Amino acid sequence: MGGKTLTRADLAEAIVKRIGLPRNESADLVELVLSEISTSLQTGQQVKLSSFGSFGVREKKQRIGRNPKTGEEVPITPRRVLVFRPSAIMKKRIDAQMKTDKKPPKKKS
Repeated sequence: MGGKTLTRADLAEAIVKRIGLPRNESADLVELVLSEISTSLQTGQQVKLSSFGSFGVREKKQRIGRNPKTGEEVPITPRRVLVFRPSAIMKKRIDAQMKTDKKPPKKKS
């Protein structure tokens, strides 16, 4: 799995190309959307993006873990973790892309 990482600047540039907004307004729009998603998650709300997936926060209880090197038992403190569940549509898109990426090589004549 290689490839380039999608950044905020890439998202803003895509808005510039597709919609034609100025670069500074596109960057502000990206920041606004990401800020709204972050704020919603911080307050415990679930974020659902149609045809993409949903983000949520899950509470994990305290548990006992084990140091793999020493075998010593160590308490793991309770915490909140971010979870993402892709939509069925997104899963199909990714699966379809994997199938096109794994085409068998053509035979040489």
